[in-house]
Amino acid sequence: MINKTELLQKAHGFFIAEQYDKALFLYSRISSLEPQNKEYQIYALLCDISSEDNVKAQELFEKFSILKDENLDDATKYIENEISIFDGDNELLLKMIEEVTVQTTESINAIDYDDFLKLEKDRGSFKRAYEDIMYSTKVSITSKNDLVDFINKLIEHGFDSTAYSYLDGFNEIFSYDKDLTDLYEKLESKNIENKHK
Repeated sequence: MINKTELLQKAHGFFIAEQYDKALFLYSRISSLEPQNKEYQIYALLCDISSEDNVKAQELFEKFSILKDENLDDATKYIENEISIFDGDNELLLKMIEEVTVQTTESINAIDYDDFLKLEKDRGSFKRAYEDIMYSTKVSITSKNDLVDFINKLIEHGFDSTAYSYLDGFNEIFSYDKDLTDLYEKLESKNIENKHK
């Protein structure tokens, strides 16, 4: 008779050692014994992620290992969400941005991005509008397009450190998003240009 616990431990050992092919083989074998067991399916999915991002796969494995001991259903939902984001589920991304923004808006003085755009129009320039609020208020972003637009304007008007802090604030949500990666690159190349002036 197959000892699932023993097989699972071996598979985990292979996963931690970054021998994903061997780990996947064992996870698939265990999964075939219990096709309805979501825990085994999650481990197989993490092996799949490792081919694109080894570090992310290891991080999620560690997180799942901790969370599943508290509540397997919650842990499974968390990892499935993370995997959806990794695979580019935009609807989920937007929901998460909204949640982060609502929390941020509630915890600090914040101005909605639409209101900030009105302020920008009243002041006649982005620079003046942002300087009016930068020390007292944070701009609350609820869509990716607004985030990209706002960070682009920050970069164009020389607010580089603020641009970095907004990017870093959304980095976990958007770690695989091309638009955000492009903005990081834009900031980096601007810094390199400034050093050579």
